[in-house]
Amino acid sequence: MDDLSGRLRDAGSRLLDLRGPLVAGEPWPLSAAYGTEPEADWGPREVLAHVNEMLPYWATQLRLILAGDPADATPFGRVATDADRLGRIASDRQLQCGDLLDRIATGLAIAEDLLAGLTPADLERRGLHTARGEITVGAAADRFVVTHVAEHVVQLRTILERPGLRA
Repeated sequence: MDDLSGRLRDAGSRLLDLRGPLVAGEPWPLSAAYGTEPEADWGPREVLAHVNEMLPYWATQLRLILAGDPADATPFGRVATDADRLGRIASDRQLQCGDLLDRIATGLAIAEDLLAGLTPADLERRGLHTARGEITVGAAADRFVVTHVAEHVVQLRTILERPGLRA
């Protein structure tokens, strides 16, 4: 598998590079639809709140798989309707973008360290995701962390380009 930690570092840098316009755009309006509705309805603070909560969540879930029995696929994960996920987004979206970005920077560093330390054997360990079924640590790290952050960078850029977003 390619360099997961390097790809996460790149995606994280692109996200953190948006600090200027995100902070300058405050106060961003809070979305009325931030739950399981389409994420396209999210504003900057909902996206950042989600990234802030998902980085430590998925790092913990990957560690859970690694701590499990290597002979079995360890149950892990959640679905979008998870109450803890939605509660964290509801809470964290009240924070200013600068505060969220500072917290995200910490979460990125922790996730990058985790991914950098994975051995080839670790990458092949198997988890059993709630909705996606059996998946390796490498594939889970790629989908739920690296690609996920990169997708939210694109989402934030799209939001920042949207006319008339500010209250």
